[in-house]
Amino acid sequence: MRVLLVYPIFPRTFWSYEKILALVDRKVLLPPLGLVTVAAILPQEWEFKLVDRNIRAATEEEWAWADIVIFSAMIVQKQDLLDQIREAKRRGKLVALGGPYPTSTPHEVEAAGADYLILDEGEITLPMFVEAVQKGEKSGVFRATEKPDVTGTPIPRFDLLEFNAYDMMSVQFSRGCPFQCEFCDIIVLYGRKPRTKSPEQLLAELDYLYELGWRRGVFMVDDNFIGNKRNVKLLLKELKVWMAEHQYPFNFDTEASIDLAQDQEMMELMVDCGFKAVFLGIETPDEDSLQLTKKFQNTRSSLTESVETIIKAGLRPMAGFIIGFDGEKAGAGDRIVRFAELAAIPSTTFAMLQALPNTALWHRLKKEGRLRENKDGNINQTTLMNFIPTRPLEELAREYVEAFCALYDPVAYLDRTYRCFMMLGSPKWTAPAKTPEWVVIKALLIVIWRQGFKRETRWKFWHHFFSILKHNPKVIEQYVSTCAHIEHFMEYRQIVRDEIESQLAAYLAQGAEKPYVPEKEKAVA
Repeated sequence: MRVLLVYPIFPRTFWSYEKILALVDRKVLLPPLGLVTVAAILPQEWEFKLVDRNIRAATEEEWAWADIVIFSAMIVQKQDLLDQIREAKRRGKLVALGGPYPTSTPHEVEAAGADYLILDEGEITLPMFVEAVQKGEKSGVFRATEKPDVTGTPIPRFDLLEFNAYDMMSVQFSRGCPFQCEFCDIIVLYGRKPRTKSPEQLLAELDYLYELGWRRGVFMVDDNFIGNKRNVKLLLKELKVWMAEHQYPFNFDTEASIDLAQDQEMMELMVDCGFKAVFLGIETPDEDSLQLTKKFQNTRSSLTESVETIIKAGLRPMAGFIIGFDGEKAGAGDRIVRFAELAAIPSTTFAMLQALPNTALWHRLKKEGRLRENKDGNINQTTLMNFIPTRPLEELAREYVEAFCALYDPVAYLDRTYRCFMMLGSPKWTAPAKTPEWVVIKALLIVIWRQGFKRETRWKFWHHFFSILKHNPKVIEQYVSTCAHIEHFMEYRQIVRDEIESQLAAYLAQGAEKPYVPEKEKAVA
């Protein structure tokens, strides 16, 4: 069986980083970990080729070679996925697909022509698919009624990837999250009981990446890396030894809940293992909104103090923010900007709230009749809300655009980054000196030229650069690298403005909906 694995195109988003990746001659931030894991679970006597369409299109020879085409996609990749399903069917190919988007809305991909729907988690449903294929069945829907034990998941087929095109590699230690945030689809897809691999499994994956020659960053893609704290600490204690023995070949980024700040041992272990940055789902500084959306873990201590603790431990924070929660008061965008400034968070994802399929939020809004027809939930930053909010959508959209642009004002961004890195702790160990790649040197020189000479940021850039060099020299390379991120956001903020204003104009032309008024407020009125 010859299998062509195809990963659809991502539209331009916060995470696409085209301008930054171009500086270092790379195409994509992260590889399709799901597809290389699928390739590892399927029979190894089958033949595999992988095409990441974010790098290149499939060739005529690859299409002709394939007996079956397997796709995996997230919601944000929907349009290209549907187009590629139709292209595969036009060529007479059997089509199988899975991943978060097909699992959430299987009827849409089935209507596009998919033959096999391999839904839920592949450790359970891929063997069902293989059995069907071996029986000669030409279609089927395969679902799981339980969550798999991931200690049996094989090492992903990293050898199928075009290494030079990626800025970081991906590995996964756990699935699931113990919290109950109303808007989150992770707990729907993977459950609230975090399941982890064994430390030996994860280290075997790193061994394989090391053997293949990888020596750059690795993203631990767990949606909440510290969801199972006991097992994570067991991993980190072994990873610390592995990293020292291998002379620190990687650095790690990951995602974690804000309660990381309350676990000093965890933070120290992460820094000892080479973790550099952590994405925090802060969402909003408005406590009423956090309570409403059931993100209670963010209300138990001061958010700004928690972020400062994480920075001082040695982890650069990235933060997710959302505007549009029910009952939100005017000025939420400004409050988010002020919080990011106060907490000295350099990079922040920021989007309008979306009701993702089958989440608690989606079910509540559907019951209240608030979902907008033909509007998919989408986590892209250029998308209007897909439901009727409790305040005027035009007010929300304008607040959002102005706040997004303020966050990525070049001077404001440089100042936040400087304040963050002045506080940033550093690991106790020092990696062996390595000759940097020429492409990295060239990228850093371009950033220094643009920000230190061409732009209005030049005086601040040099003041901040030499101050970091004097007071916190161990973080200078990471500091300049983080400064480079504005190269993407300067352009992307204009894309956000143009897209949102265009959608808003179309929305207003059709006649704006009245904001939703909850029943209890109607009763009071």
